[in-house]
Amino acid sequence: MTADEKDERADARLRRALRVGQAAGSQRAKKVGGRADWQGQSAAIYCRISHASDDDQTGVDRQERICREVAERLGLTVAEDQVFVDNNRSAWQRKRKRPGWDALIAEAGKGRVRHVLTYHPDRLMRQPRDLEELLQIADDHDITLHGQANRRDLSDPDDRFFLRIEVAHSCRSSDDTSRRLIDALVDRAKDGRPHTGKRRFGYDKTGMEIVPEEAAIVREIFTRYLDGDSPVQLAKDLYDRGVKTVEGRYWNAPRVRDLLDNRHVAGIRVFRGEEIGDGEWPAIIDRGMWLEVRERRAYRAAARKPSGQAGRFYLLRGIVICTACGKPMGGAGGKYICHGHTHRLDVSRCNRAVSAPILEDFVTKAAIYLLERLDLADAPTPSSLSEKDQAAIDADRQELDDLKDMWESQELKTREYREMRKTVEARIAAVESKMIIRPAADVLKGLVGPDARESWEALEKAGNHQRMNAVMRFLFEAVKIKEAAKKGRYFDYGRIDIEQSPIWF
Repeated sequence: MTADEKDERADARLRRALRVGQAAGSQRAKKVGGRADWQGQSAAIYCRISHASDDDQTGVDRQERICREVAERLGLTVAEDQVFVDNNRSAWQRKRKRPGWDALIAEAGKGRVRHVLTYHPDRLMRQPRDLEELLQIADDHDITLHGQANRRDLSDPDDRFFLRIEVAHSCRSSDDTSRRLIDALVDRAKDGRPHTGKRRFGYDKTGMEIVPEEAAIVREIFTRYLDGDSPVQLAKDLYDRGVKTVEGRYWNAPRVRDLLDNRHVAGIRVFRGEEIGDGEWPAIIDRGMWLEVRERRAYRAAARKPSGQAGRFYLLRGIVICTACGKPMGGAGGKYICHGHTHRLDVSRCNRAVSAPILEDFVTKAAIYLLERLDLADAPTPSSLSEKDQAAIDADRQELDDLKDMWESQELKTREYREMRKTVEARIAAVESKMIIRPAADVLKGLVGPDARESWEALEKAGNHQRMNAVMRFLFEAVKIKEAAKKGRYFDYGRIDIEQSPIWF
């Protein structure tokens, strides 16, 4: 190769280098040019504060003020619609929605944002995937990230490297915080101490000491509910008396229902939705009464009034059972109708029905017959489980723990675990149902003895159907309806099988 050819090739290489530099730009030139080139460029502000106890809980208003000061110092322009806020939102929880963050990403993807200002990068991102999402957008649009004391050019490899380290550190810090919180919750559950949170009605802030005035209200709500008062009636009475919740709000029907479903008042410790045993705090409500309320809540619903007309109250709701399906029969159209298998296409529907007025009249006569002959002197007190029954429950709960361990170690498939767990829980429920006995005086007050018929007729005249239904549930375990053996216009009373509750008859 001649000297002229070498010089020509060297000139060509130099020209290519100059053109490549002009096309790609120089990272160093960008950093040197810096703030002089930012004057008037568009910027967005992102502010967030977590609901968790982070090391720095600077409020979103102060964060925005600091970011605006940074924007003014750098000559950046922040439009009114370019301020994005996620107040009381965790950036660590992967499934938690952050509307402000989503809106910011959308604006950046449209190229409307050249700069993002935030109090600190961990306000913006605490998960690596959030950073990678922002970096992917930065590949198409030059974006610079500014914090209170630092800035990161998202197109600069060194800055991207340091950002990944910072976000990974924030993620690790959040994971450690979560682990410590979970460990603390597990320890509290093992010790039988209550879960932390807002104060529960009837207890002080620790959840360990009873507040006598509120405990009396709790007992009244449970007793009156079992006597037939609806949550609406209870809430109205509490409102009229000026009784308020722990938040200082007036009672309403949903709040009454929440109290009726509250396991804490029965001294039951719950962890991750599962009952794990008795708590170390005193119970306000006897376990038997609480179980009876749970059973009542599973079936009872307030009477409806369709089209502005008074709806029929079905006196035996919750205790009429179809013998073919073993399921409760609901009231509709003046009948008790079985709706078994309504959601299965491969099994024919039962649709067994029985006249409501005739059935209710028949069962009412049986109820009055019992009430006239009852002697409350022999009435039992709230029951407790025998040593044999308690031992059976303890064994079943240990079996549940063993099944869970086998499932976690993958010795059982999820379907098998669920089926076996359902069987054991059914056994526990069957034994605990023996405790669903209240003092008869609470349910049958004023209804027992020779004047039982007149007292019952007074309830009918007053329209106190809920109280009447409560008495029926107390007296009878089930009213079973068999298939009619006789056809025609005459009612077949032989298809009715009344099963008394195992109290003291």
